[in-house]
Formats: sequence, structure tokens, C-alpha cells
Amino acid sequence: MKSRAIEKLYIDLEKNHLDSLIISSQPNIFYLTDFPSHDSYLLVTFKKNVFITDFRYLEEAKERLKNLDIEKINSSFSKSIAKLASKLKLKCLGFEAKSLGFAEYQKIKENLPKKTEFIPTYDLVERLRLIKDKEEIDKLKRAVQITIGAFRFIKDIIKPGMKELDLAAEIERFIRREGALQNSFPIIIASGPRSSLPHALTSERIIRDNEPVLIDLGVDFSGYKSNLTRSLFLGKMTKKFLKVYNIVLEAQRKAITLIKEGIPISKIDRAARNLISVKRWGRFFGHNLGHGIGLEIHEEPTISERNNNRTKAGMVFTIEPAIYIPGEFGVRIEDMVLVKRGGLEVLSGNLHKSIEEWSDFIS
Repeated sequence: MKSRAIEKLYIDLEKNHLDSLIISSQPNIFYLTDFPSHDSYLLVTFKKNVFITDFRYLEEAKERLKNLDIEKINSSFSKSIAKLASKLKLKCLGFEAKSLGFAEYQKIKENLPKKTEFIPTYDLVERLRLIKDKEEIDKLKRAVQITIGAFRFIKDIIKPGMKELDLAAEIERFIRREGALQNSFPIIIASGPRSSLPHALTSERIIRDNEPVLIDLGVDFSGYKSNLTRSLFLGKMTKKFLKVYNIVLEAQRKAITLIKEGIPISKIDRAARNLISVKRWGRFFGHNLGHGIGLEIHEEPTISERNNNRTKAGMVFTIEPAIYIPGEFGVRIEDMVLVKRGGLEVLSGNLHKSIEEWSDFIS
């Protein structure tokens, strides 16, 4: 287990008057144990920490989790946790309100000893995950590097006449060869007017000459995710697309130049949003400027004009301004940034962002 993370979690348990916490969020379990669990739970107490799983994962858990007690689920998880609560004489057992289903909550509550309170908690582990350590940052950087390689690969193979799905398949083969076991999320390839759909499903549509292609992809490397988006154009670029593209790029650059330790997050969002609005495209930018990224593709912090929390060194998040014109096209440019003491680092560099960088696409 990550001893420093557990020690910090103990402090939060004390602050919330809890003597234990049952963790059901799989990313949170992975964060605390470095073990990719499925259908398993982690009980953290001041007496001992117990990994609760079924027969399918028992042997591997015993082999890899040397510093944890391993409890096999025999009849049901609810009865297993009730048994442990009784054995450890737990008085105030917290649970993750966002991830524990209502039916499971009811079963556990019914089986718990009468002396054990069952108390909802919110984001206790997520708050620890907000600040990435060196090992986490290294994994995120590797995920980003594989994704950068994928975009360079795309530049070499994309051409009119390809289906969106066929291009996605080629990208998936590339990232597997580069060491990523899976995508962060289903690859988004949206060509022509479909590029105005922020989260379009990749389709059988044939990519045509003289039209835009929005590509949003990311990979999972050792549990840590990447997420980059580029808006390309095949053939002769229209003046309108070029104008919109440059506005989005300018908005992203303005937001990124503001980022440093201690700045209100809302100020970052407003910088990009106000610029797009001044250019009279504000109503075509309807989502937050970005999101935290790590073990999950969307996690804290949310980069929005409503988030007045301040940035801290070790935060990693996306900056992705966009303009979507229904029925015509959309432009989104997305990069990942790391807040550092005294500055920031754009993890994805300057990959294919200026028009000149992908002049191969312009006739």
C-alpha cells in the first residue's frame, strides 16, 4: 500500500470522526494499493487494512498485496463487511457515497452490527489524488508520449476515402504496439459536419477531401490516462475554419499563459471563455474549459468559471477551448498541463497546433 497516502487518509478519517472507511471506487482502491481491482473492496481501519475480494482475484491479491489482510467473499460482500465490522468492533464506518450503489448500501446497512454507524463520505481519497507525485507524473507523461506518437502516426496515414472507424482501428493498433494496454476512452473521430458534435461516436462515415476532422484520443498507461484533441483539415481549408481555428488556439494560449501555482481556477476558464465571447463565438462554446486527469479521464479539479479553488503544484488537468457550429464544423484543441512550483509544463508540448505544422493537409 502507499503508506503516505494511507497516513493522510487516517488524518481525514479522524477529522470526520470515523474509525474506518469502506472503499468501493476501483480507481481509489488502485491509488491506495497499486492493485487493479475488479468487484473488490478495501476496508481501511486504524487496526488493520483488509482487501475484500472473491475467488477470481484471490490468488493474485495474496501474491501482490503483502501488507494487507485478504478476506474472501463467500456468500456476499455485505455479510463479509458486517463480519469484519463486528470482529474489529467498528463504531463509525464511512462509505463512499458517490460509488456505492443504493442496493448494496441497503444490504450492508441491514447486516451491520447495531452499534456500527454507517456514514456517507465524499471525496476523501479523491482529494488525496488531486496532487500527483513524481511516480504518477512519470506515468502520465508516458501516456502523453504514446498519444503524441499516435497523432504523428495519424498525420502519416489519414487520407480522404478512409472510414472514421478504420482510422480508429489503425490508431488502436498503434497504441498497443507502443505499450498502452487500452484507450482512456473510445477514440473520437468526427469528420465534416459531425465535428460539431463535442462527443461524437466514431462512425462508418467516409472522411472526405476539403473538410475538417476532429480527433480526440487518449491512452491508459499503468492505470494513468492521457487526453489530447486536435482539429485537422484535409484539402483546401475554408476561411471560416481558419478564422475559428485561430480563435480557439488564441483562447487556449491565453488560458495557459495564466496558469501558475495559487491562481483561482475560475480565472483560467474565464480567460479563454471571454476571448471567445469577445470574438462573438461565445454561444458556441458550451462546456467547461477542462478537467483533472489521472487514474480517471475526468477527475478533480474541474476547470470551470464556477470553481474558485486555487491551483496547487502537482495538479494535472486539460485545457480544451472549442467552438462548435451546428451542421458545419467544430474545432477543439486540447492539451494536458502540469502545475509546478514557479510555473507550469504543457505535457503535450506544441504538437500540431499551428497551421504550418500540418501544412501537409492543406492544398
